[in-house]
Amino acid sequence: MQNYVTVENLEVSEVLFNFVNEEALPNTGLDKEKFWRDFSQLIDELTPENKQLLVKREQLQKKINKWHQQHKDAFNFNTYKTFLTDIGYLEPKVEDFSITTKNVDKEVSVQAGPQLVVPVNNARYALNAANARWGSLYDAIYGTDVIPNEKDFKIEKEYNPLRGQEVIRFAKDFLDKTVPLLKGSHAEVKGYKIVKGDLVITLNNDQITTLHNSLQFKGYRGLQTEPMAILLENHGLHFEIQIDREHPIGKDDFAGVKDIYLESALSTIMDCEDSVTAVDAEDKVEVYRNLLGLMKGDLSVTFKKAGKTVTRRLKPDRLYRSPNGERLSLRGRSLIFIRNVGHLMTNNAILNRDQQEVPEGIMDGVLTGLLAMHNLNGDEAFKNSLHDSIYIVKPKMHGSKEVAFANKLFNHVEDLLGLKRFTLKIGVMDEERRTSLNLQACIKEVKERIAFINTGFLDRTGDEIHTSMEAGVMIRKNEMKSTNWLNSYESSNVAVGIQCGLPGHAQIGKGMWAMPDLMANMLEQKITHPKSGANTAWVPSPTAATLHALHYHEIDVNEVQAGISSKEDFQDAILEIPLVAKANWSAEEIQQELNNNAQGILGYMVRWIDQGIGCSKVPDINNIGLMEDRATLRISSQHIANWLFHGICTEEQVIDTMKRMAKVVDYQNNTDPLYRPMSPNFEESIAFEAACTLVLEGTNQPNGYTEPILHKSRIKAKEKYKTVLSK
Repeated sequence: MQNYVTVENLEVSEVLFNFVNEEALPNTGLDKEKFWRDFSQLIDELTPENKQLLVKREQLQKKINKWHQQHKDAFNFNTYKTFLTDIGYLEPKVEDFSITTKNVDKEVSVQAGPQLVVPVNNARYALNAANARWGSLYDAIYGTDVIPNEKDFKIEKEYNPLRGQEVIRFAKDFLDKTVPLLKGSHAEVKGYKIVKGDLVITLNNDQITTLHNSLQFKGYRGLQTEPMAILLENHGLHFEIQIDREHPIGKDDFAGVKDIYLESALSTIMDCEDSVTAVDAEDKVEVYRNLLGLMKGDLSVTFKKAGKTVTRRLKPDRLYRSPNGERLSLRGRSLIFIRNVGHLMTNNAILNRDQQEVPEGIMDGVLTGLLAMHNLNGDEAFKNSLHDSIYIVKPKMHGSKEVAFANKLFNHVEDLLGLKRFTLKIGVMDEERRTSLNLQACIKEVKERIAFINTGFLDRTGDEIHTSMEAGVMIRKNEMKSTNWLNSYESSNVAVGIQCGLPGHAQIGKGMWAMPDLMANMLEQKITHPKSGANTAWVPSPTAATLHALHYHEIDVNEVQAGISSKEDFQDAILEIPLVAKANWSAEEIQQELNNNAQGILGYMVRWIDQGIGCSKVPDINNIGLMEDRATLRISSQHIANWLFHGICTEEQVIDTMKRMAKVVDYQNNTDPLYRPMSPNFEESIAFEAACTLVLEGTNQPNGYTEPILHKSRIKAKEKYKTVLSK
């Protein structure tokens, strides 16, 4: 039970009330009484509109369900499209416009590169991500499967020089492709030095050369005659050649090169939503406190690593001398975005005048804005935005009216906090069907503050399945990636973004590479994202960010965007429903699909509910580690729900599959001392019960979301295990 403090028209959990008053409000210049009064008024004013938007979602879904029921045997695309227009699901076309977002940082407006997403309730992960702005290419290659871990190149306890030689060969090849010399190769260099502002390079044969493009040389550290680092730039991304002839690697290199350090994760989304398990005031304060530490620059965490005590803090900026000897500073940390929750969920951390939980998205908007003020007013050494902007990503919005509501919320938050209009920049996640189909109208509603759009396969497909649940049987989950609707959705996102003038003002992003151990595959496949015209894409780790940065050196995203037609209309293709023409799968194929989906649901859900782990590497049915979040649950549960609804499988078969896969998940986690097995006492496992409910009640979940069941079950689990521990 939570203790509440009455303030204005609100009942505020004591733990949150104290955090805001004692930690968040000091040094912001805001008066406590006025803050709570204005906050209370904001909740009173915006909550009814928030609720009405959710009612509209339900009304549209019911109409779509009814239409499909009435047209099961007589589906006509044009009739379907007209119907969606008549009910307002498809919105009127808007006149062309260009966004006018101002005061955005170069990581948003100019540079193209990787983006991390990390649960902010884990301080260690959050700091690791914030510090991933720069990464070692040597380490990223040596420690991953980019070089096969076999034969002479195996990773051993001690350094393997043969593997190391392959790493150096890879890295020097990168230099030759990215910053080629006028003559010779970087593999033949025996010395770098700076002479009268120019980079002078000596080859092994004593020939003197320089860069093919001298403008790529941006600076150095150390002496001009014996530099410690050479700073270079390509396609707007920096990297440095690090030199140390005494280093174990550098001493065997002709030029004394010990490493190549790449500008990697340009930005990081600190996630308050999809990858965290914040279900009450206690959890929310943990999220907010870590975010406050990031904004103030004083967050730190101490932990054991390889038998040593390590303290992790935010890294400072990187200092150099420009070619002409002037002081030069580059950002040492990722630009931080804050992902708030969407419009759906409420949280018992604050109760309104009717003793009802307030919309969590409204609470997040006010409090994350408040926390970010500490960065605007704080230590210049850890400044996040050099233009005093606050970047907030808003997920799971359906159509332009919901985006307009987010804009209204941001206006109110700015007024409450005394911030200039459009200080709060918004990231609109294009992950719901109504948003994809009406993206231009959505962007127009926030054209003065938008700084980010992106696509997301998992949530978007989950909504696709749920929206058209009554239409028929969906194709197998893995086949979704090659469908016309999905490829058109991905292309439309970029084309509409360009049409609305996002280049130079905002990011156009793509989704996550979910397999952090398969970096060779990522290097081969994820280049499609910059090739598509996206100037950022999500990666699962700092190492992956360093490797994905290579793609942006290979591809000039600005050139790609300039060649994309912004006039092509993808709407009809996006409206194609991914149904199977005839469900003639074998019993084995059906069971295989159920096994895969069920194992994925259980593997993530049991950690989420029982241990409060919101995002982690979870082994799939083939024991391949996947970075999972609630979007995985949404697509998998909706897919089983669809097959169950249309009789491809039975409820008995689903429950049997869940029980067998629970045993698999139990075995995969048998080395975790904190793990609570689901089998054989399934009826006692809250996680197992929740997983089954997620599927069996999948057709009734709002837009197929998992949050209502997850949050209810997590609260139940916290109470149960707290009671057990107290005994």
